[in-house]
Amino acid sequence: MEEEQRPRKILVVDDEPDLQPLVLQRMRRGIRRGRYQFLFAGNGVEALEILRAVGDIDMVVSDINMPQMDGLTLLEQIPSVDPNIRAIIVSAYGDMANIRTAMNRGAFDFITKPIDFTDLQVTIDRTLEHLAEWRSVLRARDQLVSVQNELSIATQIQQSVLPTQLPQGANFHLHASMEAARSVGGDFYDTIPLADGRVGLAIADVSDKGVPAALFMMASYTLLRAAAGIPDAGRTMQEVNDVLTETNVAGMFVTMFYAVFDPGAGSLTYANGGHNPPVLLHEDGTTEQLPLTGGVALGVMSGLDYNVKSIDLAPGDTVFLYTDGIPEAINGDDEEYGMERLCTTLTAARDRNAHDLTDCVLTDLQAFVGDTPQFDDITCLTLRFTGAVP
Repeated sequence: MEEEQRPRKILVVDDEPDLQPLVLQRMRRGIRRGRYQFLFAGNGVEALEILRAVGDIDMVVSDINMPQMDGLTLLEQIPSVDPNIRAIIVSAYGDMANIRTAMNRGAFDFITKPIDFTDLQVTIDRTLEHLAEWRSVLRARDQLVSVQNELSIATQIQQSVLPTQLPQGANFHLHASMEAARSVGGDFYDTIPLADGRVGLAIADVSDKGVPAALFMMASYTLLRAAAGIPDAGRTMQEVNDVLTETNVAGMFVTMFYAVFDPGAGSLTYANGGHNPPVLLHEDGTTEQLPLTGGVALGVMSGLDYNVKSIDLAPGDTVFLYTDGIPEAINGDDEEYGMERLCTTLTAARDRNAHDLTDCVLTDLQAFVGDTPQFDDITCLTLRFTGAVP
C-alpha cells in the first residue's frame, strides 16, 4: 500500500481499561474513513513488544504513570525500535516537571488529563502532518544520496574514457587536464594515435552543463574516435557533425578544435568548429592565437564543410588548447581571468615541459579565482614541440 494511502497506525499506551473503547468510539469517523488504525497496550513493556512485532507504527500516545514501565522510560526506548516514530505524552494537568522531561526525551507534543478528544484529534493530526513532512524530507535526502551516487559513478565513467596516458615522442610532449564545474562536465580532450606516427589532438566544449552535457559529450567523444581514421581533419569534423545533427534531439551543440599533428614534419593541420583558438607560444615567449577556419559548432546543421589550416612548428614552440572555462574564470570581484593574463602566464612558463607549463597555468588560475565557485569546466591540452628528429 502506498505511504499516503494506508491508515496511520497509532499505538495508545495506558493502563486504564476503559480508555480503549472510548478512543474507538470517539475516533470512529476517522477509523471508518481509513485515516487511523489504533492499537493498544497496557504499559511500556507491552508497547515495545507491539512496536517490534507490528512495525510501520506512525505514532505513540502514552500515559506517563503505568506499571512495569512508565511512559518516560518508554520514550527512551522508542528510538531503538524506530527513530522516526512520533510520540504524544498524556499527563495530569499541572504536571509540568514530567511534561518537560518527556519533551526532553523526544516527545513531539502532549495533552492533559482528563482527555479532551477534540484536542486529542487536533494533536494527532498535527503530529501526523509533521511526520509526513519529515518522511518527505527523508525521501528527498535518500533520492539526493542516490543521485549523488549515480553522479559519482557517472564521473568515474566520464573520467575513465579520457586518455590518461598521452602519446609522447622523442621530439614532442603532451599533457592535459580537465576539471568539471559540476559532478560531471561537458568538456573533453583527446589524443588519438594515427597512422605514420601522427597524433590527433582534440578539445571540445558542450553547450550545456551537468548530466545532459555529459551525455552529449560522450556521444561527441565516441563519434570523434570513430571518425579520426579519416586522414583529413576537416572531413573528420564533418563526419562527426553530420551524425551528431541526425541524433541531436536535445538541441545541444559542441564547439570543437581538432588537429592532426605530424611529429616528423613538425606540422599541425587543424579545423576549428566554433571553438576558442589555441595559443601558439614561441620559444622567445611571444604568443599568438591560431587563425580561425570559419567552422561553426557541431550538432547545429548537417552538411557543413570544415576548412583546414596548417602551421609549421618551430623547435621550442608550444600549442596550448583550452576551453572557455579558463579565460572566463572569475574571482571574488567578478573579474575574468582573461586572455591577457593567460598569455602572460604562458610566456613566463615558456621553458617548461608540457606537464609543468600546464601546472603553471592551473596554479595561477587557482590563485586568481581563490574560493570563488566556477560555473564552467576547466580543460586544457598542451603540446610542446622540441624540434625535428635527426
